[in-house]
Amino acid sequence: MTPDVWMILAFAGLLIAGVPVAFSLALSGAVGIVLGLSPDMLATLGTNTYNSIAKYPLIAIPLFILTGLIFERSGVALRLVRFAQALIGPRHGGLALVAVLVCMIMGGMSGSGPADAAAVAMVMLPSMTKAGYPKPFSATLIAASASTAILIPPSVALILYSIVVPGVDLRALFAAGLFPGILAGMSLLVPALILAKLNGWEGGAPTAETERLSVRATFKEALPALFAPILILGGLRSGLFTPTEAAVVAVAYGTLVGIFLTRELSLRDLWELLGEAAIISGVVMLIIALAGIFAWAGTMLGTFRHLAEWIIGLTDNGVLLLVLVMLAVLVAGMLLDAISIYLIMMPILIPVMQHFEWNPVWFGILLAMNIAIGQFTPPVAVNLMVTTEVAKIRLEHTLGWALVFVFAMGCALALVAIFPAIALWLPRLLGYNV
Repeated sequence: MTPDVWMILAFAGLLIAGVPVAFSLALSGAVGIVLGLSPDMLATLGTNTYNSIAKYPLIAIPLFILTGLIFERSGVALRLVRFAQALIGPRHGGLALVAVLVCMIMGGMSGSGPADAAAVAMVMLPSMTKAGYPKPFSATLIAASASTAILIPPSVALILYSIVVPGVDLRALFAAGLFPGILAGMSLLVPALILAKLNGWEGGAPTAETERLSVRATFKEALPALFAPILILGGLRSGLFTPTEAAVVAVAYGTLVGIFLTRELSLRDLWELLGEAAIISGVVMLIIALAGIFAWAGTMLGTFRHLAEWIIGLTDNGVLLLVLVMLAVLVAGMLLDAISIYLIMMPILIPVMQHFEWNPVWFGILLAMNIAIGQFTPPVAVNLMVTTEVAKIRLEHTLGWALVFVFAMGCALALVAIFPAIALWLPRLLGYNV
């Protein structure tokens, strides 16, 4: 067998053995270097790991992670829930609608599905359980809705995609993700509302809790949270700041809201959140850094080129190949996180994308939608792990509900694939080069 085959087999074997993704990438890359190049080339490991993370746009990732943590601690999710409940009022499926809407708005602040899922689950699960929703259903719905965070800007996954794929404007990606993200969220509402009606979850009679909620009062409480996505996207559109600078503005704004407006964030809390964000960011950056070894070895050995040529040779039908690629990414999304998927698969998929002349912005949104589905699809559903932990239920109890929402979001994905304008209309309207 050739060295590049040994490298791929080593990577697969390490993953199966339970070795963390970051170290699997580094060790298999080292195997490729030793067998295919020269043991002396191991001296490049330090340079490759540094070059992988020495990119200015990557600064936005830890900052947006910190933004999500700050808004979660500031009581923003509770205020959004109360406003949405007051706005929607008591009706069948009302709390399901609230959960989806709040997840989408929170996604526009954090860019992280698990953080979004944790914040909303802690607020919504008790209310939904009291209203008659089964815990497995509620946990799955919140996990699925939180997955829209990697589509609705600012998205950590789209930031990384813009770095991995040369020539893609991050602002165009952010704009392109907005309508598909909303479409994905709305697609989850259809089965949720139907199931709530059929099973009689949450009757239409007002409760003491909902009667107390005033739209005007709850809107005033939620206004600082609702203004956050407008501040971020408005600043990007106006050119007032770059995506990286937008992350700094988001952190500063969230801190001011938490300390002076909601007054639920103290300086001690902020110090703890800085440490928590550093730990989460450290994991992400470690994956990116060690993936640089794998990427360099694969490029030097021609592994990615050979795999891309093999994929292109499967069929001349671009539509059929796109379906196969989407299925492969969906399976990968069930097993790996978004960061790992982009770092592992994009060197292979970029030549395929260029061969069939797929729009890179549209293709990036399709990948993100696929990965979003994987975030709530067992066995390794990161969002679902968070919500089931909050609900104190076992992951396998959610499998049936997860399949319902996978089908629903799959329909949204198919619409974006068939009608690229759903993703590309807004960035073209705003004058971005797509």
